[in-house]
Amino acid sequence: MSLLRLGCDVGGSFTDFILYDGDTGAVTMRKVPTTPRAPERGVLEGIAALEAERPGLLDGLEALIHGTTLVINAIIERKGAPTALITNEGFRDVLETRREIRYDIYDIRQVFPAPLVPRHLRREIAGRLRQDGAEHAPLDPAEIRRVLSELAAEGVRSVAVCLLHSYANPAHEQAVAAEARALGLDMEVSLSSDVLPEIQEYERFSTTAINAYVRPPVDRYLGRLEEGLAERAYRRAFLLMQSSGGVITARTARAAPVRLAESGPVGGVLAARALAAEAGLDSVLAFDMGGTTAKTCLIEGGELPVTRAYEVDRVHRFKRGSGTPLAVPTVDLIEIGAGGGSVAGVSALGFLTIGPESAAADPGPACYGRGGTRATVTDANLLLGYLDPAEFGAGGIRLDAEAARAAILRDVGEPLGLTATEAAVAILGVVNENMARAARMYVAERGGDIARAALVAFGGGGPLHAVEVARRLHVPKVLVPAAAGAFSALGFLMAPPTFEVSRSRPARLAALDAETLAREFAELAAEADAVVSLAAPGAALSHRLYAEMRYVGQGHQLRVRLEDTAPAAVSRAFAAAYRAAYGYAYDDLEPELVTLRLVSEAARPGPRFAARPARAAPARERLAWDSASGGFVPHRVVDFDGPEAEVAGPALLVQDGATVHLGTGATARRNPRGWVEIDPGSME
Repeated sequence: MSLLRLGCDVGGSFTDFILYDGDTGAVTMRKVPTTPRAPERGVLEGIAALEAERPGLLDGLEALIHGTTLVINAIIERKGAPTALITNEGFRDVLETRREIRYDIYDIRQVFPAPLVPRHLRREIAGRLRQDGAEHAPLDPAEIRRVLSELAAEGVRSVAVCLLHSYANPAHEQAVAAEARALGLDMEVSLSSDVLPEIQEYERFSTTAINAYVRPPVDRYLGRLEEGLAERAYRRAFLLMQSSGGVITARTARAAPVRLAESGPVGGVLAARALAAEAGLDSVLAFDMGGTTAKTCLIEGGELPVTRAYEVDRVHRFKRGSGTPLAVPTVDLIEIGAGGGSVAGVSALGFLTIGPESAAADPGPACYGRGGTRATVTDANLLLGYLDPAEFGAGGIRLDAEAARAAILRDVGEPLGLTATEAAVAILGVVNENMARAARMYVAERGGDIARAALVAFGGGGPLHAVEVARRLHVPKVLVPAAAGAFSALGFLMAPPTFEVSRSRPARLAALDAETLAREFAELAAEADAVVSLAAPGAALSHRLYAEMRYVGQGHQLRVRLEDTAPAAVSRAFAAAYRAAYGYAYDDLEPELVTLRLVSEAARPGPRFAARPARAAPARERLAWDSASGGFVPHRVVDFDGPEAEVAGPALLVQDGATVHLGTGATARRNPRGWVEIDPGSME
């Protein structure tokens, strides 16, 4: 039996699978509808369908790597567990006072996301540690037991324990956890000293509260999925994709689900990075449009833009500071409510709106014939001829053009005085502009140059919209890979087992020596290696060392990559990083080390883009809307792996799970290694 690896991406509308054969390099793709009320059911049904085609599949699997939107959806939709917070006296309201910074100084009515833990479930206890970890006042075990019992009686399922200076000494938090275990309560306990042992109370409180909030539903979901796999006699590795771009075991993920917030989208970013390297591109903009959302990520120099200043649940999409901080390693991307299932409508002011509400997989767009009646982006694409009911085929769905027409006319056409066709054109125009605007602002905030970036388009809807979005952005090149519809699942198979750990140890650099720093990093390495070794037993491990540093008196840190832990070398690395960030460095200020970080990574080769033979396919045509001529014109329908080296628009390139739309003026050139390169042309 070949060594096989299976990637599985649970999206809002479809659950995607990529089966990779390590011996032959063959890739098999499958899509099944997501089952929102029980996502594990769709996963198990998809595996069963693959096993029916390939008997003995699970026996030959080396690993199953899974990504999910469950965490981020639970936060945004407020569908986590009843959660409480236990903290020190006087610190009950940290989640609401935040950092006392206004994200818009001119908006006197600005609002913030409601805390995941309501005030009546935030409890204070006596006891205090000093900043160096020494005990200032002891805990009262009787008080802890009373508070825990009261919370259990109020129906709390999960508790975040966030005590002062636990990064320096976790003893007080561990004592609270010990009392919870002794009481035998049906309650999950998340300690900030485990989740985020770092200074800055608000970020630590917020991240731990998120972990506690999503831990019960994630634990139930992964538990049911593991049980279903066990019933099918699967005994190999079951790994989860992290927001940072690495994978961990399900056991680790169940304890620290906060690290899975952007689990699904990151897979596509990893695959886009690999494609950029294969194509010799230094700067690419990953563009992933699925059934519920569209995601964009700028990758430069082959480096994933990992941040620890990520926000979720923003009140204002483009205003940093208006969301809830998630201070764990996360690939820095932007996500907007613009997917195939995004609902189109008309606001009270008479404006056409798209999303963020989505029809998702249940009931789905009107054209799916599954009970959905509201107009969506997919309905507009069908009505304009870009999708063929006979070719769609995902999950056995046959698209209903008349249902799409009726929904668009009712929800958009009649309120705006437009025909169904005019309304569909308007829907796509608005959603394309929304995505282009979001990408433009995202790249500008990060100092990137969008004019020199290539757009890598994937997801079920990305290739369909890529050319029009690229024209609005003035991007010179678009790349669409094979298996674009399940590209994120392919990226999971490229992800190495990895884990980052951190520890805050505020100290002036002059007060430290090389031995102390080496000892601290050795302890971090042991902690991280223990996690990574569970996911990759026996694999060779490598380490990356970082320090969060600042000058004495400053309030914010700079992340510095360290190659040498000698204080003099650390000082030089900090000066170089500071100079690169701000254009200068100080000679008369003393550096201060705040937090140490270490990333442990296992070597694990993944799929590569291999040569794909061209295959003959019958030529055909269908009418589809062409924005250049303002009407329906014949579009050539060409197989994505067809024999033609070059295809000029208007045309549609068809592959399983995705369709590429080439408008008039766009030209696609087939690369035999498994992708097409498109010159999008201009909007004029």
